[in-house]
Amino acid sequence: MAKKKKIPEKYQRWIDARNRYHLSHAHIQMARELGLNPKKFGSLANTKQEPWKLPLPDFIEELYLRKLKEKES
Repeated sequence: MAKKKKIPEKYQRWIDARNRYHLSHAHIQMARELGLNPKKFGSLANTKQEPWKLPLPDFIEELYLRKLKEKES
């Protein structure tokens, strides 16, 4: 029987964040390219207590688009 390979911890954090915050693969990829820390998503996804914040997927998209615009300039 073949052994199951264990997923490295640095990737497991991203997998857990994707499941916990209902993010798509694209959102995770954008967050990784931006250098965001998946451990800090809890404070970023606090829209119930702080309604002025954007939902986490929208926030990641906005940051990514800003970064792209800066690179074009």
